[in-house]
Amino acid sequence: MIPFNKPAYTGKEHDYIIEAVKTGKISGNGVFADKCCKFLKEKLKTKKVMLTPSCTHALEMSAILIDIKQGDEVIMPSFTFTSTANAFVMRGAKIVFVDIRKDTMNMDEKLVEAAVTKKTRAIAPVHYAGVSCEMDEINAIAKKKNLKVVEDAAQGVMSAYKGTYLGALSDIGCFSFHETKNYTCGEGGAIILNDESYIEKAEIITEKGTNRNKFFRGEVDKYTWVDIGSSYLLSELDAAYLWAQLEKADEINNRRIFMWELYNGALAQLAESGQIETPYIPGHCKQNGHMFYIKVKDIDTRTKLIGYLKQNGIMAIFHYIPLHSSPAGKKYGRFNGKDVNTTKESERILRLPMYYGLTDREIDFITCKIREFFGS
Repeated sequence: MIPFNKPAYTGKEHDYIIEAVKTGKISGNGVFADKCCKFLKEKLKTKKVMLTPSCTHALEMSAILIDIKQGDEVIMPSFTFTSTANAFVMRGAKIVFVDIRKDTMNMDEKLVEAAVTKKTRAIAPVHYAGVSCEMDEINAIAKKKNLKVVEDAAQGVMSAYKGTYLGALSDIGCFSFHETKNYTCGEGGAIILNDESYIEKAEIITEKGTNRNKFFRGEVDKYTWVDIGSSYLLSELDAAYLWAQLEKADEINNRRIFMWELYNGALAQLAESGQIETPYIPGHCKQNGHMFYIKVKDIDTRTKLIGYLKQNGIMAIFHYIPLHSSPAGKKYGRFNGKDVNTTKESERILRLPMYYGLTDREIDFITCKIREFFGS
């Protein structure tokens, strides 16, 4: 069986975890966490990076930082994971879903402004498959309407838009280091702060609402409870595992892009004949090889292809069920405008195996079976 995913592994993870244990500090904000944050901060050229237990936690922190309150509205695509919506719903917000673009599967930037009301507080673009949303247009709307922008860049580590890395394009960015992502520590995430005014509050939020970081820096003689917060620190053991991968960030990124190109080339003939569609990458976007998907005619074709691949030892899967059609989506949100692409395109998409350890030979086998299915 060729699985859909295997967590990335470089060989240094065990050594670094043992090293972290020997330091005697395995809670958050240790040596390895500092290495990871420094690497990401310098790579993204941003103000501050903080590791979190997951991207979900980073999104939740974002909702607190931009002061989402009961009755506020947040605009986002329906084609995303529940965490994007939950983070704001937990603060009392109503979610306003907008349709996606057929080509990139990202939120249609042309539909955002029409979804803005007097209650709108923020826009949460989701960079699907590590391909950027059209952030110039989204940021322009936010500036015009005095809104905050929180990037869900869970899939976008090392991807860029017009030369700027995802996560560093707006007020706040959020990364995921879940085991399905390009770089992983099992769970894990990061919050990227591109506005210095958020830094002190973010430190308080991550330390259960205390000014503990000020105490460690010697700025106060004791720390105490000063605001709301939670336990948003990533364990040092997780950070040690993550550092082994960030050390080889470019190597992993280059390999994934190479695999993506192998898929794209091997399936080009099927795409040219109109039997499938392959991913579209705008010229001003640099993707990270996070995902390779194809689109087939309809959900029936997809179901048959999934079954055929499974019979041949290949695990391929579909993706999100649109949030606006879910019970919670109907309760906590509403769809603005018409659902032209979201449901239709979500039923056509099929994600193929993609992970750091996937071999060229396995990709050849997978694409051969796909061509075989279509009689090519």
